[in-house]
Amino acid sequence: MPVRSRRLSTAALVLATAGLTGVLGGGTAAAHGSMQNPLSRVEGCFLEGAENPKSAACKAAVAAGGKAALYDWMSLRIGDAAGRHRQLIADGKLCSAGDPVYKGLDLPRTDWPATNLVSGTDFTFRYRATAPHKGTFQLFLTNAGYDPAKPLAWSNLEAQPFLTVTDPKLVDGSYILPGTIPAGRSGRQLIYAIWQRSDSPEAFYSCSDVVFDGSGNAPGTAPVPTANGTSGADAHQGDHAHSATTAPAPKTSAPAATTAPAAPTTPAPAATTPVSATTAGSTPIAVAAAVPPTTAADGSAPVTAPERLAQTGSDRSAGILASIGSAFLLAGAVVVVIRSKRRPRGAHAAR
Repeated sequence: MPVRSRRLSTAALVLATAGLTGVLGGGTAAAHGSMQNPLSRVEGCFLEGAENPKSAACKAAVAAGGKAALYDWMSLRIGDAAGRHRQLIADGKLCSAGDPVYKGLDLPRTDWPATNLVSGTDFTFRYRATAPHKGTFQLFLTNAGYDPAKPLAWSNLEAQPFLTVTDPKLVDGSYILPGTIPAGRSGRQLIYAIWQRSDSPEAFYSCSDVVFDGSGNAPGTAPVPTANGTSGADAHQGDHAHSATTAPAPKTSAPAATTAPAAPTTPAPAATTPVSATTAGSTPIAVAAAVPPTTAADGSAPVTAPERLAQTGSDRSAGILASIGSAFLLAGAVVVVIRSKRRPRGAHAAR
């Protein structure tokens, strides 16, 4: 192959690779997570079944903000927070961190599914990390002025966190945060968790409803999603397609240089395995999978969820797939140009 042709071919590969890299890893963070025990609103609603949640509160959250928030339960974040939580998040929007995708989580209600806690006792908090990173966790408990029927404001939280842990141990995919629950608490309260990364300005947020009167769910009984979001309750496929460190190679063939790209086909569902109700290790990410029977966070009878494609209801996935397709089309177009440049001189005269 002539030197010029080889250089053009190399350029084509560079362009295609750059396009995919920008789609999968450019400007996005790999860290994800949410409070697992006591269970956060967003993960709890996801475990109920994102397509058809069971509780009235989770149904209202979907009606207000859509299903995308539940499928992205581990991505409730601010990319450039850098500790400026109170400056960036307005009163009434703490549970959504000001992101309109998650606005359903801000609904003031007295019936959000809650976890039982005992005031003044030791408790092992767990924070599910689908991609671990160094950082500090701060847990705030609501104060005497908190009213669950009103929008949550910063003034409803204690001024100082009751638990602060830096770089905790990661066990079975969850950060272990041993602490003591503040004494003298009763009734319905809320724990607000902030995970501020130390290797990035990115921070994650979650709201966990708790009760001190025994009327909630037993702690630690909810199904635990694996690293790819699947659990005994639901299937969350391909959520990490926007993470460069966890994304699988796209299962799409580059189109031929001289022909139009073939029509896309739907991959066969991959088998999934039920996950332990207490802990789960990381498993390979599936692009699409069969949805197992759904188990509610409160341990009630399984509910069958319909089979879904990756990231149902999420605009992020559609944009990623479209960008990947564009990258491959760009590579094909460059190859066509290269071949046309290599046409022997005099070809037109020979016609």
